[in-house]
Amino acid sequence: MRITRRRFLQKAAAAGIGFPMVLTNSTFGSYRANERIRLGFIGVGTMGRAHISGFAHREDVQMLAVCDVVKERRDHGVRMIKERYAQLGRSPDAPCDAYNHFRDLLARKDIDAIVISTPDHWHAIPCVEAAKAGKHIYCEKPLTHSILEGRKIVNVVKQNKVVFQTGSQQRSEFNDYFRKAVELVRNGRIGKVQTIHIGVGGPPVPCDLPEEPVPPGTDWDLWLGPAPYRGYNEILCPKGVHQHFPAWRNYREYAGGGLADMGAHHFDIAQWALDMDNSGPVKIEPPEKGYVGLRFTYANGVVMIHGYPEKNPKFEGQHRDCIFEGTEGTIFVSRGGIKTDPPSILEQPLGENAWRAYPSKDHHRNWIECIRTGKDCICTAEIGHRSATVCHLANIGYFLRKPLAWDPVQERFDDSEANKLLLREGRGEWKI
Repeated sequence: MRITRRRFLQKAAAAGIGFPMVLTNSTFGSYRANERIRLGFIGVGTMGRAHISGFAHREDVQMLAVCDVVKERRDHGVRMIKERYAQLGRSPDAPCDAYNHFRDLLARKDIDAIVISTPDHWHAIPCVEAAKAGKHIYCEKPLTHSILEGRKIVNVVKQNKVVFQTGSQQRSEFNDYFRKAVELVRNGRIGKVQTIHIGVGGPPVPCDLPEEPVPPGTDWDLWLGPAPYRGYNEILCPKGVHQHFPAWRNYREYAGGGLADMGAHHFDIAQWALDMDNSGPVKIEPPEKGYVGLRFTYANGVVMIHGYPEKNPKFEGQHRDCIFEGTEGTIFVSRGGIKTDPPSILEQPLGENAWRAYPSKDHHRNWIECIRTGKDCICTAEIGHRSATVCHLANIGYFLRKPLAWDPVQERFDDSEANKLLLREGRGEWKI
């Protein structure tokens, strides 16, 4: 016999089961201290399952639903949630439902917040519809597939007063290496910033994969969504429950290549260090050939370079994901550590009156705490949009192979050809 959610809560209350009450009509910004935030997950592939694991141990949330276009993945997501709760001593009968279509999940009135871990081309539409439904949102990076999608997300999130966290967790985690680098830059420890090098992959390529039979239980048309129609290929949408990050990231129709994948993390740190969370560069200069060396210039004269000279001995053996060069020193930082040249830049502690970055040690926890308080998260929709925009600007620069002027206020180029690439029209019903 299926136990309804109401019946489950009645039985649990009668039995005195020790977990916070789950209320079905909580008001935005008024969650009580013992009230769980109720979560739904859109996309439960490798990253989605990582988020389920990350939230499972939290007593202040209840995972109620999963959604995926592959039946095996959504069924596995339900089992995973029940098993995690059982392992933690929470009832394995805790209600959790599975959906093929994200709109069915968003229609649930008893879900407060959504975690979106879909391919990049499927970020914007669920974000917009979730915000309109009053759901708080945690969305994976890069936030969007195109620049104007990001502005749409920012506007609708603001209009509906939902709490938004972009999954750029380098701001919160990795032993504070990136936070420390940002604080050193912002406090002038390397003098005036001159050059930033960001070591990430290249732009995407057009998808030319052969068509394969669609596996049973996979809604391929829904996986494509706003993307142009093409035949199924397992490289894009792996069969069943896979254990890797699929290669849809490599293809222009669905993502921004390695440049936008890790670039959304590392360019984000550069933006943070430059105090550009609400702005961006003003000039993009691609190389004549190749897919490294594109240069961004900010209004203050700072130059940011995609990549770095591999044979430069100064960079060898350093943490080279993000390199900040100033008039008085250099900072090398990655997920593996932080070094400075000279070492005294890092060794000497910042003073009592130094500028300090937004404090966050746990990206998930920061989101949940902000849902309770109504405060901005460490990586808001605006911040996520601006960091993704840098990635998109680079991809457009490499694609067009000409210098471009960018207005970060109006979010327009001085070039009509480039402006046509600000948004891709969605296929069929899938318009942003």
